This record gives sequence, C-alpha cells and structure tokens, in this order.
Amino acid sequence: MTYHAKVIAGGKIVIPADLRRELGIKEGDSLVVERDADGGLSIKTYAQVVREVQRDFAAMSKPYSGSLVDDLLAERRAEAAREEAEHEEWLARHRA
Repeated sequence: MTYHAKVIAGGKIVIPADLRRELGIKEGDSLVVERDADGGLSIKTYAQVVREVQRDFAAMSKPYSGSLVDDLLAERRAEAAREEAEHEEWLARHRA
C-alpha cells in the first residue's frame, strides 16, 4: 500500500496515522532515516534495524555443534594447568 507524508515547518515529516498504528510507531519514538543508492529515503524503526543487523550477523556466523560450556571448561582447565606449571617452575628457580 502507498502512503503519502507531508513535510511541515522545521523539516518535520508527518507519517499517516494508519501507518503509525500498523507499525506501532508512537509519539517520541526514534526512527532511522537512510538515503538509498537512488537518492530515495528509507525510514525504519530501531527494532527493524536491530533485526536486520542480527540477521546479517547470523548469516556470517558458523554453525556450532559443540558445547560452549565444555569448551569454556576445557580452556579454563588448560589455563589453570599452565599457571600451575609456571608456579612450579618459579618455585624450582627460587629454591636453589
């Protein structure tokens, strides 16, 4: 459906009430205005922008079938073992 908006004093754009209700835009909401490649404008809610960014990042992520908890525990155990070995090495140097 096509809507028409009017620019009023101060460069304010009046978005038709039907469209505001349909999109859940309320007075005081912040919107994102972008200029597209053809010189047109795109107006989006912050929620729309967040969904787009999440979708873009999800497309870049690799599927992971392991357990993040198991990986974190293994990493922490390896780190603890390195720290223990460094401590034992330090003790051995300082006992002599």
